[in-house]
Amino acid sequence: MKKSAYLDYAASTYLDPSVIKKMMPYLKGYFGNASALHEPGRESKAIIEKARGDIAEILGAKREEIIFTGGGTEADNLAIMGAARANKNKGSHIIVSKIEHKAILEAAKKLESEGFRVTYADVDSFGLIKIKELKKLIKKDTTLISIAIANNEIGVIQPIAEISKIIKSVKKDGFPLFHTDAVQAAGAISLKIDTLGVDLLTLNSSKIYGPKGIGCLYVRQGVKLEPIIIGGEQEEQLRAGTENVASIFGFAEALKLAERLRLKESKRLIDLRDYFIKNIIKSIPDCRLNGHPAKRLPNNINISVKGVEGESLLLLLDSLGVYVSTGSACASSDLEPSHVISAIDTSPELSHSNIRLTLGRKTTKKEIDYVLSVLPKAVTKLRTISSVK
Repeated sequence: MKKSAYLDYAASTYLDPSVIKKMMPYLKGYFGNASALHEPGRESKAIIEKARGDIAEILGAKREEIIFTGGGTEADNLAIMGAARANKNKGSHIIVSKIEHKAILEAAKKLESEGFRVTYADVDSFGLIKIKELKKLIKKDTTLISIAIANNEIGVIQPIAEISKIIKSVKKDGFPLFHTDAVQAAGAISLKIDTLGVDLLTLNSSKIYGPKGIGCLYVRQGVKLEPIIIGGEQEEQLRAGTENVASIFGFAEALKLAERLRLKESKRLIDLRDYFIKNIIKSIPDCRLNGHPAKRLPNNINISVKGVEGESLLLLLDSLGVYVSTGSACASSDLEPSHVISAIDTSPELSHSNIRLTLGRKTTKKEIDYVLSVLPKAVTKLRTISSVK
């Protein structure tokens, strides 16, 4: 039997069996349109509202502050473009960090084409926001700031509560708004809104062992957004379209399970992660860990290997049954160097040499030991034939 190790949980997780089981009644039945007034419609509506309440409880939010979307990208787009457009009369300047997910960066670029001014905040060599510099970037017409809690590529965890205090110290009439992408943070970090101090927060089901194609945006009561999908009046008139009842229910169940397992699973993953990092660095010369050594997600390992192209290493590992990525799955067809790695290190020889290994619920020490047995050999093989120096 071929040995294998799936180490790309940051890109996508499997659907947890317990979540599937709980979703089944809503996949087989409850097909009524939740906007309909008849009994089947009311039944679907009740299921959606229960899920909304469950998610709100985990966040410490109000039920009506949870807006369901088609995933994390849509929620990010709604937060960035929706907030900027709806509040243009307050100002046309927004700030995002240089290492945000492309769902944020591409939305920011779109706004630039509409006349908005966008400032891309620097990070240090670990990928942490330069907080003192961030405060200097805030102008009188800054309406929105977006910084992810945890980076999807290098796993660095930002001091969101501290950043929130800085933003609140200069807020006037509720602005600037503060958005955070918490897609990678769910299941690893507490997401209580009052502690984080954010106005908008993005979640995605497919990163927490829930169904794909569903996510949500937390919108603090009173914050104005302009919808990016229009039609019906669903989701507080912010997201038109017939709701996916089964997926919404599954999303809520997956988030509840992730929260119940959070502390125990995080400890297990940290132990595996640190063992993995220690042995990778020990066994591969000229290998560097990207991101902060401690302020990082429990499951994230991102390394740069001098003299090796990340894509070549990924493909060789794939042939050995080891499944990793070179960064965000949303940019897997992009031959440009990772914008995250470029932001923390300007060394040309390392810009194409990184791979991301992310652990999950099924990851075992046995799997990691298998990877440690083949990874150094794969690196040595590629170094002998690589033109990268």
